[in-house]
Amino acid sequence: MKHVLTISRVTVTPEHEAEYVRTVHQLSQTAATRAQHLWLFRSTVQPHSYIEFSESRSELAHRARASRTDVEERLERRLREIATYAPDAWDLWEEVPGLHDVPGA
Repeated sequence: MKHVLTISRVTVTPEHEAEYVRTVHQLSQTAATRAQHLWLFRSTVQPHSYIEFSESRSELAHRARASRTDVEERLERRLREIATYAPDAWDLWEEVPGLHDVPGA
């Protein structure tokens, strides 16, 4: 089964960083109950810059496409209010099948 992924570059103003991290954490806990995964990384060279990796087992089940609960909708809306997402933040990336079957991979 192919997985799909979004890689979202995000910039957050200093006054919203703590709330942003808390909100992503809440969203990741909610997503986990729906077999979605959300990871957050902070840049070591660009202050206030993050990357969100959102992964699911199919395009229709992905955070960028799936229907959302009221809680998820509220959290997503708040993220867009306090953070700036790069224009390609919601481009879907598809897993290349068979990669783990290649010797030495």
